Amino acid sequence: MLEYVKTILTKVSFDKRLFEKELKKAFNLLMASEIEEFRDWCYRNFSGRYEPVLNKYFVAYA
Repeated sequence: MLEYVKTILTKVSFDKRLFEKELKKAFNLLMASEIEEFRDWCYRNFSGRYEPVLNKYFVAYA
């Protein structure tokens, strides 16, 4: 599921609303063991554009 979620986020990254919606859904699809890798990947790829959104959803996993 991790690769699927990465693909979806990459495809919707042009739109903040869609990105946030899919990011939120990703937490329901991923196993707890995948969250840390997912967080690292998100920050590497999207922190320049969506850092406030990422912070909003990953604060519980810091």
